[in-house]
Amino acid sequence: MNTATAGVTISPVNMEDRKNLGLKAGDTVRVHQKIQDKGKTRIQVFEGVVLARKHGSEAGATFTVRKVASGVGVEKIFPLYSPNIDKIEIVKRAKVRRAKLYFIREKVAREIKRQMRRMHLASLATESEAEAALRAAAEAEEAAKKAEEEAAKAAKAAEAEAKAAEEAAAAESETAEESKEEAPAEEAAEEAKAEEVEAEAEESTKETSEETDEEKKD
Repeated sequence: MNTATAGVTISPVNMEDRKNLGLKAGDTVRVHQKIQDKGKTRIQVFEGVVLARKHGSEAGATFTVRKVASGVGVEKIFPLYSPNIDKIEIVKRAKVRRAKLYFIREKVAREIKRQMRRMHLASLATESEAEAALRAAAEAEEAAKKAEEEAAKAAKAAEAEAKAAEEAAAAESETAEESKEEAPAEEAAEEAKAEEVEAEAEESTKETSEETDEEKKD
């Protein structure tokens, strides 16, 4: 039943239930908050540690909840009797020796600094199916390009070898023709030399015969 002070209703929620929760610093709570979004109401859950409880159990009582989201500390101050809070759950209670736990902010910052000192840069990531397909396609294109380049190099080498073989064959045919042209000239020269030698031999025989005839006459 809603509580009222001097006949005035402070909040439409059941204030006695909220008061009997006994929220205190160090408790881990789950706050179900109503959010108005485009004319619709949805419930958003905020779970964290209660850092402070203020104003006791009076109408303006508040409590501060802190949580770490994606490595960033987030704090919210909730009015205890706010009608925008649908439900408050106490997940865990802890025994602390302070009424305000604001030192957690600095403690967390120090721990983060220590962790940052131990950290080192790394580049590690999983590969999605699309990235794997793109990588495979790129590798296939590179392999095809390499194969084309190798085929072109092989074709050029074969063309060079064929040209070299043709040039060698042409050179051999030219040398053969030159040798054929030189052979009859050499034969003719040898025949001419042989005829000259025969002519000289005949002349010498004639001279010797004439000399012998003259001696006989004498």
